[in-house]
Amino acid sequence: MLRKLRVTLAVIFFTLITLLFLDFFGVIHAWFGWIAKLQFLPALLASSFVVVAAIVIITLLFGRIYCSVLCPLGVYQDGVSRLAEKRQKNRYKFKQSRKWLRYGIALVFVILVALGLNSVAILIAPYSIYGRIASNIFSPIYLLINNVLAYFAERWHSYAFYHVDVYIKSLPIFIIAIAYFLIITILSLVKGRWFCNNICPVGTLLGIFSKYSVIKPHFDTEKCNSCGLCEKNCRCSAIDSKNHVIDYSRCVTCFVCVDKCHRDAMRYGLNKAHNTSVTPATTNDSGDEGKTSRKTFIATVATIATATALQAQEKVVDGGLATIEKKKAPRRETPLKPAGSVSLSNFSTHCTGCQLCVQACPNEVLRASSRIETLMQPEMSYERGYCRPECTRCSEVCPAGAIRKITREEKTAIQIGHAVWVGQNCVPLRDGVSCGNCAKHCPSGAITMMPYDPDDATSPKIPSVNEERCIGCGACEHVCPARPFSAIFVEGNFIHKEV
Repeated sequence: MLRKLRVTLAVIFFTLITLLFLDFFGVIHAWFGWIAKLQFLPALLASSFVVVAAIVIITLLFGRIYCSVLCPLGVYQDGVSRLAEKRQKNRYKFKQSRKWLRYGIALVFVILVALGLNSVAILIAPYSIYGRIASNIFSPIYLLINNVLAYFAERWHSYAFYHVDVYIKSLPIFIIAIAYFLIITILSLVKGRWFCNNICPVGTLLGIFSKYSVIKPHFDTEKCNSCGLCEKNCRCSAIDSKNHVIDYSRCVTCFVCVDKCHRDAMRYGLNKAHNTSVTPATTNDSGDEGKTSRKTFIATVATIATATALQAQEKVVDGGLATIEKKKAPRRETPLKPAGSVSLSNFSTHCTGCQLCVQACPNEVLRASSRIETLMQPEMSYERGYCRPECTRCSEVCPAGAIRKITREEKTAIQIGHAVWVGQNCVPLRDGVSCGNCAKHCPSGAITMMPYDPDDATSPKIPSVNEERCIGCGACEHVCPARPFSAIFVEGNFIHKEV
């Protein structure tokens, strides 16, 4: 009964948090955006000490339930492990804890977070890893399915679905997400929760508290016949059935052992034995537990990834006469961050790189950075759209405080960058035709057209930027007809200003 309750709650939370990364309507975020704020690292970076304290207290009371119910990466590993168990039952066995590895990684993680080096720390943060997998792999597949439904709905004169663009926002990040997906999935198929209990820093930190949990699984030695079913089904390899010992620092309170025991010898409740340490002889890691259908799995994943990456894209043409060359992102000295980020330093020290804001952006201006110093953290670019002054979606969904929640009125007064004119690309000077697109579409009225030669009224008109009024929304850069690089682009501000 406990296992069914745990699995039900885990499926609900996992489904909702996955939908947060797939939701392009904004409906799921309106109702269930708070779930992302319950994740350990976002709550810690957002200084949500109430949430962090609640997770610690729950762990002290009931063990690492957070890892088996709330953590999406943990639940995903459970699901994959369960699929493998259908082919090979009773496939686990007790293994000694690799303390040097676990606590070494956790210590480095804590130091990196304390120093504000989140771009490195988030490489092994569980919520961040799952966010990258969901936003870069699951989301394109979900959107492709939506487009198929939209195709058929249109032919039935229905508007229940509508077509959305599906594209790879960043090829390097997509490849990294594929690598994460393969590594986590294969480890789960072969080793169960190996990543959770050897690499994951959040699991290790919570494991320190779970060793002293009040209510936990424990043996009733009078009923136990040492059949080993609990040990053979423990995905954490934390149960030594011969010595009746459980490593509670690795136990995620999944209740599988309680469910598998046929003699009611494994119970979940107050433990009077207090057997929290593990000191039996080292066991041999070799065996046949690694036999899985790896070739079939890898072939399936490769097929899905290839189908997503190589999806057909329509050519953009000018009246069907000539193909329009796609825009390329300019080289910005200072990257652009969304309004509400306050500054680059504030953003980098709070961002978990989960890319939830990237998925939520309706204007397609956010994408994961491929720069080494800000790897996988979002930044802005205006090839596909611009940051509309009335849109505050990214600030509404960020769970870590990297993008603070702002109102529409506040956003119109925040300068995230300023426009810079590049004369050699400008259409009036290069092609000898009048333009003025940038001035016409500037929502803040920061651009006016002025004669290139002030003494010649007939000279081509070029844009003049009033940096005091410009908010860096990128409308000018987006609508500029110059290709492949715009004649006007937005350079970011290290610290955001008010205008």
